[in-house]
Amino acid sequence: MGLYFTHDRVGNPYVVGKAMMLRTTLIACLLLFSQLPASAGDYREEFEKGFLTKTWSGEQPESNYCIECHSSDRMKPAFLEIAEQWKASWHAQNGIACHNCHGGDPKDPSMSMSPHRGFVGTPKYAEVPEFCGKCHIGILKNYLDSGHGKALRTSGSGPNCATCHGSHNIQKANIEIISEQRCSKCHPYERAKTMKQALFLTEKKIDELETGLRRLKREGVYVDDNARNLFNIQAEFRTLFHSVDVNLVNDSTSHFAGRLAVAEKRIQNTFSELRFRRNFAAFILMIFACMGATLYLIIKTPKD
Repeated sequence: MGLYFTHDRVGNPYVVGKAMMLRTTLIACLLLFSQLPASAGDYREEFEKGFLTKTWSGEQPESNYCIECHSSDRMKPAFLEIAEQWKASWHAQNGIACHNCHGGDPKDPSMSMSPHRGFVGTPKYAEVPEFCGKCHIGILKNYLDSGHGKALRTSGSGPNCATCHGSHNIQKANIEIISEQRCSKCHPYERAKTMKQALFLTEKKIDELETGLRRLKREGVYVDDNARNLFNIQAEFRTLFHSVDVNLVNDSTSHFAGRLAVAEKRIQNTFSELRFRRNFAAFILMIFACMGATLYLIIKTPKD
């Protein structure tokens, strides 16, 4: 710690530490700052917001003015829900924020809604598929060729992405999205039910493999390669959801079943290797225990 010399009130020198000097300097700055005239209120507010409320060391958190504004008291109640819904979404869990979909600059409040930074705001109803399809390219293609996509293009009233997935509280896709409550809003449920049945076995196998990977990860096993492989299979398979084509799903089932069988074999081999290592470690431990017990008996055996 650095040391500094100063003087007391009667002129006697004494030593103070760097932390004390820093604290004293800060208090003096705050006292001076509190004496600023009322016209300096804006500067005081900026100082408090930009300095006093920030951490003093370590990595500074990256500001997102979209989230900050939509979470503030100034925002209309209807728009306050957007930030909370997003925070609970699959997008938020994977680092997909407002600007990734809506454009704008989340780091600059003056440009957060600027068209010059690509801000597009809320898309029109018929534009939603293209809006989401900027990232979900394969799904967009299947959707546009489907009955849902054709209905939207011809009548403007067909279901778009938000009809089934919501706007901001988007969760990880799963087969339960196909439900009577949701699908019967537009048409009878029977065809959707047939589609769900065609998807069921493949989805069930994917869920089983995901559960296995989670178990391995909890055991401290590196699973990233297997997880990426399963994710790719899952993503390709789920693009078929959006074709709303039972025949296409049935024709593709054997292909995906084969790929899942290979993935399952790799995961099972990892479990086998984990069991082997555990058993081997237990065996080595038992050998050392026996050696220790034998050595103890040798030492304790009375000599003639």
